[in-house]
Amino acid sequence: MTNMIFVNLPVSDVAKATAFYESIGATKNPMFSDETASCIVLSDQIHAMLLSHEKFASFIPGRTIADAKSAVGMLICIAQDSKDAVNAVVDKAGAAGGSADATPSQDYGFMFSRSFADPDGHIWEVMWMDPAAAAAGPEAFAEAPAA
Repeated sequence: MTNMIFVNLPVSDVAKATAFYESIGATKNPMFSDETASCIVLSDQIHAMLLSHEKFASFIPGRTIADAKSAVGMLICIAQDSKDAVNAVVDKAGAAGGSADATPSQDYGFMFSRSFADPDGHIWEVMWMDPAAAAAGPEAFAEAPAA
């Protein structure tokens, strides 16, 4: 079985958050969704579980939920097949009520990234890396000048 990643995110409004992620190309898996949670399929291996604050809190007894609009606990990065695909996802996120370019973009020639914050403030970095550079490994481009 292929390892899968489930990113659990507390959201203030499950329906609104679901609509946001669907607007950037993700799909909802109704089998694992209800009024308190929405399973968002980003790829065959990557899913985001959008959880109401109450449901999320049930997984972290004794701890508080961070306000992702004022504090960052992690950055989530997801790869795309091209620079154009990176731009399309981030632009869709901005148009759908998120914040495009939530962190500075990076362009190293062989690698390009932009980011967005969803309506709850969770930051997603969207990146592309030249397949030849990825296959060559970091040693091949560690000393290469940035483009």
